[in-house]
Amino acid sequence: YQHDEIEAYKKEELFASDSQLLGRVTYEMFAASWPGATDEQGFADRMNAMPKYVVSRTITQPAWNATVISAADEDELAAAIGKAKETVPRNLLVGGSARLAEFLIRRGLADELRLLTYPVVVGSGQRLFPDGLQAKFELRQTRAFPTGVLLTVHRLAAD
Repeated sequence: YQHDEIEAYKKEELFASDSQLLGRVTYEMFAASWPGATDEQGFADRMNAMPKYVVSRTITQPAWNATVISAADEDELAAAIGKAKETVPRNLLVGGSARLAEFLIRRGLADELRLLTYPVVVGSGQRLFPDGLQAKFELRQTRAFPTGVLLTVHRLAAD
């Protein structure tokens, strides 16, 4: 389902961001693969150079250009993420990190939700939104890619 237009969109998204906010699992997956990556478009260089915040209770010495955000409880974590958001001039990009995304939505810390939906049913796996999560979004953009992948961009709506 990959396509040049999806890759161009992801590159545009990355280059429009100043930093990334990642959960521990996503951070560790990215840190295991991106540092040795290269490409002609500069995506890998941007991924590697971009400052990152990693939300983790276990990582103490991040090896891949990151600052650890660790907190004793959810209120402290929300405050620390809010403070990090204030330091980023443009976008703070969250890639993957479903549990972190759910936390950001629940705490009103997510401004925008960008979803790439692939035309595949897998039948099981982690849900994007757990039971009980309630949030209202306003649809801002839709785009269908030639392979059937659908992009939807939503802004978190005020209550």
